[in-house]
Amino acid sequence: MEILGQHIPENILIVRLIIAALLGGLIGLEREYHGQPAGLRTHIILSLGACLAMCISINSSYYGTEGDVERIAAQVVSGVGFLGAGAIFKYGGGVRGLTTAASIWTTAMIGMTVGSGMNLVAISCTGLVLFTLIIMNNFEKSFIHEKITRTIVIKGTDHPRFLEEIENHMKKFKISVKSTSFSKDVLKNHIEVKLVIKILNDTDLDLIIADIQKIEGVESLSCFNEAG
Repeated sequence: MEILGQHIPENILIVRLIIAALLGGLIGLEREYHGQPAGLRTHIILSLGACLAMCISINSSYYGTEGDVERIAAQVVSGVGFLGAGAIFKYGGGVRGLTTAASIWTTAMIGMTVGSGMNLVAISCTGLVLFTLIIMNNFEKSFIHEKITRTIVIKGTDHPRFLEEIENHMKKFKISVKSTSFSKDVLKNHIEVKLVIKILNDTDLDLIIADIQKIEGVESLSCFNEAG
């Protein structure tokens, strides 16, 4: 039988699985700490599965099954894409979980890299991922100004420019609106608008609220410290 690839002994395969689990666990710990839906166990199992798939594909090629390495690896990449999409969810007009989805996909690639025997590359990539998730996050808070999330609920009488005037007030104070949702009672001509906003920690929120209350038709305004 023609040998098309190398054969990974079982003891080496086990070592690779352990390395993959450790590297995936490091990224998972960071996501777990930030309360993300895909945390420690998800990242460990994902890295293990990807590593095992890569090892199996390499061993399959050793026994003459041509193309297995590329085919199995490609299916892992596409399959993890669907798994990562599960970590992304819609919140109002925006989305959350993009960073976790990216870490899921990258963790799978790290597992495959370990499975291929490129341990140093996998360790380096894990270090870069953690650097991005932890150090760059702290950098953003320290040098790009820390922002806090607030939810504002505005109730009032609807008129043609009601939503437009609220939007103009957000632009006036340079407020980042993460999502907007509203409900209407056509019979009573009543409208309720919910805004999830991000503002600088030292922003005078009372001034913003007082300004919004001047909008024609506004009857009441509530502000919550946490989104949702």
